[in-house]
Amino acid sequence: MQWMKRVLAKLPVIFLKEKQEFVAYTPALDLSTAGKTIDEARIHFKEAAQLFLETCQTMGTLDEILEELGWEKQSGDWVPPLVVEQGSETVSISLPT
Repeated sequence: MQWMKRVLAKLPVIFLKEKQEFVAYTPALDLSTAGKTIDEARIHFKEAAQLFLETCQTMGTLDEILEELGWEKQSGDWVPPLVVEQGSETVSISLPT
């Protein structure tokens, strides 16, 4: 039996409250999912991220996609982009009256 290498990736995740759901989003994969509770959103996020990465690997597109998303290879492993700051910005837009 051949064993596959398991790699752990620590992904930045933002949790948002949208109406009655919690949304989990990671800019590192441009991936989001949701749940009725924050714990459910967290579980769904882990499942979605794992499925996304495994599907990319199966399709042979993992390296290309990670590179497009800003990941870098270090010592043979992919490392996600580093979040250097997270916050809120105020913007002004003109709306018709």
